[in-house]
Amino acid sequence: MLAVTAVGMALAGGTAYLIQRERTLMQIDERLSDAADDAVVIATDAAPPTLDAALTVLVQRLRPASGEATFALLDGTRAIVPGGDSSLRPERDAAFVARVLLESSGGDVVRGTASVAGAPLRYVAIPVTVVGGGSGLFVVVDDLGTALAPIDDAFMTFAFVALLALVAVGLVGWVVAGRLLSPVRRLRETAARITASDPSERIEVQGTDDVSELTVTVNDMLDRLDDALQAQRRLLDDVGHELKTPITIVRGHLEVMSADDPADVDATRDLALDELDRMAGLVRDIAELSDLHRPLRITLEPTPVARLTQTIRLKAAALATDHVWTVSGAADVTAVLDPERVTQALLQLASNAVTHGRGDIRIASEVYGDRLVFSVSDDGPGVDGDAAQAVFERFARGSVGGRGPAGSGLGLAIVAAIARAHGGSAYAQGSTFTVDIPFVEARS
Repeated sequence: MLAVTAVGMALAGGTAYLIQRERTLMQIDERLSDAADDAVVIATDAAPPTLDAALTVLVQRLRPASGEATFALLDGTRAIVPGGDSSLRPERDAAFVARVLLESSGGDVVRGTASVAGAPLRYVAIPVTVVGGGSGLFVVVDDLGTALAPIDDAFMTFAFVALLALVAVGLVGWVVAGRLLSPVRRLRETAARITASDPSERIEVQGTDDVSELTVTVNDMLDRLDDALQAQRRLLDDVGHELKTPITIVRGHLEVMSADDPADVDATRDLALDELDRMAGLVRDIAELSDLHRPLRITLEPTPVARLTQTIRLKAAALATDHVWTVSGAADVTAVLDPERVTQALLQLASNAVTHGRGDIRIASEVYGDRLVFSVSDDGPGVDGDAAQAVFERFARGSVGGRGPAGSGLGLAIVAAIARAHGGSAYAQGSTFTVDIPFVEARS
């Protein structure tokens, strides 16, 4: 930023200086040209009889302005100068006099630039001739140093002010950049401190600019990461807790088993196989629950709800032949949903009814406004208000009213995950378990 600012100031100041300098030089050349023209007019009007008189008239009438000097050379040896005290005396410089005499020896008006006593001069030499009286030279000199001094002073002032402005821009830029980048610096430092063991630290949000929005986004990302890590820890803790029980049971029975007693061996074998089957079911349920957290696993398609309800009843009837399976209601609509996942959820509720309920098992689907509701109910005691929502959490088991602890505790969590994937929810009221999802009617 400072480099670009410096280059811009240098270009602006340098361009203005060169333009003004060239304009001043053009004005000097115009004055010298006017002086040559005036000299011709004065000499013609005066019609002096002698060369001495002609040069004297020119010196007297063409008075030098500030920063200028005039003089006349008679026969190249004697100089005629105007009166007054002037610091500019080019006629005293023999080298300069010799130069203008040499350049004007051809009889033409000569314009040029020379250095006299270290000072740059711009001059015009005008030959003067009188019939029968010889030839002389009238010279007008302009001091370039004096003419260009205001421009040089102005440029130096500009350079000084530009330098101060550059310093000010640098200081302001340093402060502003520091304020703008401080959230980014804190973001980097916080990210460096955050570890998998302690992802709870967050970045303080200050202001409403783009960097602050970035900070909010990063904090949201850290919240999601923290939730994912917490969920992972809970899953590992729950899995470890659930697997520890069957392992302890199997180990305990194996330790006390009598190898010489065939009946004890068979009983221990059956118990171990049963516990291993339960562990396998637990691992399978965990894998299914993990898959259900991926939104891409949900494939929405137009589905006839009444036909889907009847199909689910037929499949559920194979779970237990000692129950009466009925459809208590079937919504005659075509809805956009994932039929496979809905079937999985209702079969899980049906399996839960077989395991924990009793009596007839009823499957239903109904439309209430913009909601599509699937339910599975039985004649069992159900769950009370405190446990109604808890049973849908992972590894939770109902223990109220005779609905015992059999199972992995993941079945209803899978049902809740399927409902959430459709934008709905799952809940229980007594012995009726419900999947409530938005009703999106299929367009023909």
